[in-house]
Amino acid sequence: MKTTLNAGGTETQTALRVTKRPANARGQTELGWLHSRHSFTFGDYFDPEQMGFRSLRVINDDVLEPGGGFGMHPHKDAEIFSYVVEGELEHRDSMGNGSIIKAGDLQYMSAGRGVTHSEFNPLPDRRMRLLQIWLRPNVSGGEPRYAERALGESAAANALTLLFSGNPRNGAVAIRQDADIYFGPLQTGQKSTLDLEKDRGVWIQMMGGTVRVAGETIADGDGLAITGAERLEIVSDDDAKFLVFVLS
Repeated sequence: MKTTLNAGGTETQTALRVTKRPANARGQTELGWLHSRHSFTFGDYFDPEQMGFRSLRVINDDVLEPGGGFGMHPHKDAEIFSYVVEGELEHRDSMGNGSIIKAGDLQYMSAGRGVTHSEFNPLPDRRMRLLQIWLRPNVSGGEPRYAERALGESAAANALTLLFSGNPRNGAVAIRQDADIYFGPLQTGQKSTLDLEKDRGVWIQMMGGTVRVAGETIADGDGLAITGAERLEIVSDDDAKFLVFVLS
């Protein structure tokens, strides 16, 4: 609990709240070609206590067997991000985009008024792993959008790199939500700090390694929800990769 003075000079208190979502507590879907872990309610997995965090609605940690994938299917009014952890992702959509997303790179698609797309593991002999992430947009409709970020080229080592934002700056791609999305690669023993505006919530999603933040230790697959913080210090215990979502 932190005590501050308001404009009238009286004390107010802001509670720091930290909630860990352990990797082994997530929901599961097993379809033979797909092995999925759900941080929040999705598909046949329903948990009324896990309906999302602020505008963050879906985090699916998917492993696709060789040749497996999602055929053409529609989306509407969703901000969709795919981070390829291992292997390759073959993407095609109704906007005419078709590409192979390599491991370590991030793809963004704003569904807007409606779009269809497919996602496959094109490798004949290797599994692939990706994070599927959805945010609710702050506006409905509009033209669909598409972008890719090659993180090996655009992300600094041992720092938080802003990739996507509702208030784009420093080369970030504009999205339809009041949110900032950072990528954080940290080597062993390194740390990054993040200053936050009042009333912002933070979700950290781990993709490898181990870090300590806000009194918790989180590792690959874990998520951490934080509210009431003005500054976060993220310290790596071993080589780590993670995404940070700063949400209104």
